[in-house]
Amino acid sequence: MGACWSNRIKAESPLHTGFSSRTGSKNGNDCSGSNSKISTASTPQTPRSEGEILQSSNLKNFSFNELKTSTRNFRPDSVLGEGGFGAVFKGWIDEHSLTPSKPGTGMVIAVKRLNQEGPQGHKEWLTEINYLGQLRHPNLVRLIGYCLEEEHRLLVYEFMPRGSMENHLFRRSAHFQPLSWSLRMKIALGAAKGLAFLHSDEARVIYRDFKTSNILLDVNYNAKLSDFGLARDGPSDDKSYVSTRVMGTHGYAAPEYVATGHLTPKSDIYSFGVVLVEMLSGKRVIDKNRPTGEQKLVEWAKPYLSNKRKIFRVLDPRIEGQYSLDHAIKVANLGLKCLSFDPKLRPSMNELVTALEKLQVPQEPTRNVRRETQLLGQLSRQTNGVQSYRHNIQKASGLSTGAYLKPSPLAGKS
Repeated sequence: MGACWSNRIKAESPLHTGFSSRTGSKNGNDCSGSNSKISTASTPQTPRSEGEILQSSNLKNFSFNELKTSTRNFRPDSVLGEGGFGAVFKGWIDEHSLTPSKPGTGMVIAVKRLNQEGPQGHKEWLTEINYLGQLRHPNLVRLIGYCLEEEHRLLVYEFMPRGSMENHLFRRSAHFQPLSWSLRMKIALGAAKGLAFLHSDEARVIYRDFKTSNILLDVNYNAKLSDFGLARDGPSDDKSYVSTRVMGTHGYAAPEYVATGHLTPKSDIYSFGVVLVEMLSGKRVIDKNRPTGEQKLVEWAKPYLSNKRKIFRVLDPRIEGQYSLDHAIKVANLGLKCLSFDPKLRPSMNELVTALEKLQVPQEPTRNVRRETQLLGQLSRQTNGVQSYRHNIQKASGLSTGAYLKPSPLAGKS
């Protein structure tokens, strides 16, 4: 099967996205705790028609005028971002009636408006409703409602004030602090829990588009997966894969999926490994502005990730000192397992959740972090080479390889 690659492979989501009714609270709130790996849902049954999907009791059918009012007529200064689907606008609705409210009052929402000339269309819009309209989990973004009126196609989500992980991980600015190690690990765990739920027997969904831009963050940096336009039902009990056209985002798709079009939950796990390497390095998966040989992150990083002496060539220098060498190596090993060429050698998402839970960093270290941070700054200017740098840090401050320095808080408005 061929693949038409660009920055984003064109979307093709079948209307066959068969879900029966799933258990969830009628007000759309999460029905499981934040630490839960699995949320209540039923397994896919038979394909549902468009009418059956849109009549989901969990979603509100907004009129176009309601969304115009809530977003102040889609004013340019209300735009939160843009993607293949179209622009996303900030709006306000009453928390109880879900009717438009004055700016600054009620509940903040994000309204995604389909661009009729964009690469995504009605199928992706309907697929998003079919999945997010039925599934409930703390690590999936909440879909509140939709609008289908004449040519208008809109989706209404809970507002995620911190935006996407992509913005925090790759943004470069003199006034912007990089995403700390502890927050990267927290986000990785939250995203892993979201994928683990999708892969569970209760949901049986293959996400197919796991990447940093689809990991949204609430005010406390809790991760929630968004954009289900490419999601597919997983294989049935008598099959090991789903055959489909190759789509997704270049650099994240598993090699066997690109080669054959055979989609399995292990395809998502490969993508998760790519994101782990991005978290470790602070680099994008593909960047043609990097030197030749470093433009494809996974190919460049793999040899270093498996070498304890060379792993520092990959690790993000902006957060040096915030993590232990032991933890960095363990995360690198998880990433390498996810990136195994043989899908059978990749871990399950539940195994990754368990491993990442053990790698969470305490938010308040007990050591004199101010003095240690000063020493790190001095030594980084005075020493050459990673090994001498680490040796001098330990000698001057009494740090062991398992000690932590205070993570840098994110600064600025998001």
